[in-house]
Amino acid sequence: MTRPVPPCPSFGVVSTLQLAGRFRDSTFPDEEKMPQLFEPTAINGMVLKNRFIRSATYEAMAGSDGTVREQLLEYMAELTRGQVGLIISGHAYVNRAGQAGPRQLGIHSEAMVQGLKRFTSVIHDHGGVVAVQLAHAGKRGIGTGEHGAVGPSDVIEEGVKTASAMDTDTIRKTIIAFGEAAQRAVAAGFDAIQIHAAHGYMLSQFLSPSFNTREDAYGGSLENRARLLLEVYQEIRHRVGEHFPLLVKINAEDFLEGGLTVAEMVQVSRMLADGGLDAIEMSGGTFESGRSTPSRVGTAKSAEREVYYRTAAAAFRQEVKIPLILVGGFLSYPSAEEVVQSRLADYVALSRPLIREPQLVQRWRDGQRSKASCISCNRCFATLATKEGLHCAAEKKLQESKNPA
Repeated sequence: MTRPVPPCPSFGVVSTLQLAGRFRDSTFPDEEKMPQLFEPTAINGMVLKNRFIRSATYEAMAGSDGTVREQLLEYMAELTRGQVGLIISGHAYVNRAGQAGPRQLGIHSEAMVQGLKRFTSVIHDHGGVVAVQLAHAGKRGIGTGEHGAVGPSDVIEEGVKTASAMDTDTIRKTIIAFGEAAQRAVAAGFDAIQIHAAHGYMLSQFLSPSFNTREDAYGGSLENRARLLLEVYQEIRHRVGEHFPLLVKINAEDFLEGGLTVAEMVQVSRMLADGGLDAIEMSGGTFESGRSTPSRVGTAKSAEREVYYRTAAAAFRQEVKIPLILVGGFLSYPSAEEVVQSRLADYVALSRPLIREPQLVQRWRDGQRSKASCISCNRCFATLATKEGLHCAAEKKLQESKNPA
């Protein structure tokens, strides 16, 4: 189902009257007005109070079966109180084979829906809006037996097959799993859905010739490698309708030899836009990408280098006319402001800075515009294995030094 593409890439301010009217059809592109970080905008009827987005971040706070726990609800409430315009959940697996890690949020069965209703309610009760990120780990799956890891191609490591190539029946069942998960998301009260096609997870693996060596309709040419993502999108769009906001997260490039390129990313993004997609979040890299992983270690020495995917975003802007959410490297308010005011992107997404400072957006809104305290050390990743789940290890150490037991 195709809808008209907006005539220009930037959104204008949503009026008070439109806000009162529940936001349907409430965006008006306006090239004459300079966009501001703290103004309400809308994506297919979903209003955001500002242009800051919490990028999907694995929390490791769900139950062992993927169910929502109180700890996760408290974490979401704190993020919402921090005045983020849109919260995107940590990646939620659509079937058992798609689970990427322990205590990951699940949306793979009807048993998840009641807990997910609590998840959305706590955000709505605090005045926020929330999208769920639907994901499949692909070759990174942690399941065993009938739920073992699958991907575009067989993966052999040290003589052992660690993931199996998906046959057409498995592909079709996986597409349906995404569609059914989308229906659960709507039933649970999510305001939007994001499809995870970045960072070397399953849909990203299919897009990348570095991982995808198939010779059938899902491999080889870019059109074939993009086929699964497009079919997943079409399945979800068919189930949720044209007026429900759908987003995709995609790599600017893989930063791998033989991986997805910027030019290919632009082509895939254009395919999605032509099919009626509402917005794209641009990230980049995979776990195999060395220093160019999605979460790079160390802080940039200049504002220019702070924005990881600036060049790719500019290429996107030339050819794709749907809203762009840009993530990667943002730590300073001036950098976020420059990206939006120059119309390089419509929205700025944050991940690690909000782990250390859930109130960062509110602090900036209140005029305290000093740089985020995140030091991009990636020690937060190690906390995923702890009982507490995701938290800033550097901040915890600092507080313990101030308040020794």
